Amino acid sequence: MKKLLNTLYVTTPESYVSKDGNNVVISVDGKEIFRIPISNLESINTFCYPGVSPGVMRLCTSNNVALSFFSPHGRFISRVQGPVNGNVMLRVRQYNILNDDMEKRRIASRFIYGKLFNSRVVLRRFIRDYPDNPASAQVDQATEMLRHSAIKVTRIPEIDSLRGIEGEGAVEYYNAFPHLILSKDPQFTFKNRNKRPPTDPINAMLSMGYSLLANDCASALEGVGLDPAVGFLHTLRPGRNSLALDLMEEMRAYIVDRLVISLVNTRQVSISDFKIHTDPSDLNQASVIFTDNGLKKFLAAWQAKKKTEITHPFLNEKIKLGLLPHIQAMLLARNLRGDLDDYPVFLSK
Repeated sequence: MKKLLNTLYVTTPESYVSKDGNNVVISVDGKEIFRIPISNLESINTFCYPGVSPGVMRLCTSNNVALSFFSPHGRFISRVQGPVNGNVMLRVRQYNILNDDMEKRRIASRFIYGKLFNSRVVLRRFIRDYPDNPASAQVDQATEMLRHSAIKVTRIPEIDSLRGIEGEGAVEYYNAFPHLILSKDPQFTFKNRNKRPPTDPINAMLSMGYSLLANDCASALEGVGLDPAVGFLHTLRPGRNSLALDLMEEMRAYIVDRLVISLVNTRQVSISDFKIHTDPSDLNQASVIFTDNGLKKFLAAWQAKKKTEITHPFLNEKIKLGLLPHIQAMLLARNLRGDLDDYPVFLSK
């Protein structure tokens, strides 16, 4: 079982990441401010531009530590990857499925079903916790529509139709999402899902969380020998980890959305944790991004969330939430190898 180690988040704007023996060292203006042994790390995510030394890149690839680069605003840029490991026959099987419409639809339908099911669970949780809230009836209507959409997923043969159902379900879910935000602060109003760029604090947090989760899914897929770029639901596109995006669909509401809702409703974040950013090349394209302190606060909450314990519904074992992408990647690989008759999508309670 993969041990849940630490993720190092480099957020200080002028940080430079270098190597000293088997240690990762963070420096600002040539002065060391932090160091940690590579053996204590599972991944490194850097949100600053000064750079990472080639020595650190080799140290990470030699120790199977994921090294990923994000912009200061949370947009994923790239990942450093060492030699490909894993069973070559597993990847051959993965690539062959691209030309097998029935198998591709089967696996894609599992991802979509998991997304719709877990989105519905998030809404049902609101109804359970706030039965007297005037919005409960509207939220309940959305849960029923998601339930019907999930049923349709099991009956639709064409992959494009599956994507259509997934899109309709996402619209229903995000239309109900504003009711889950209990904050009276008008700055935390959620009107719709927007991401390029995010135009309000809630969308900024959702986008950041989805980027981090997709990155974790890519690392998990590589860890079991699958190609994160070759997906079955998301179409192939240069520079996009389509299978990682597939895998995260079943987890995004359970992990990211619930975290964002909790942070806002318990007032762990405030409007001072965000700022307006204007692109100099397009003055009409303003976005809401984290402040440095706000980003650190969100990442701390993200890391704490990953350390919470859940009981995996298929394995019936207690695991850290941060291991969920690795467990699902393992189960997907077992299904593709023929060790499991079907892919057991993660369904939350």
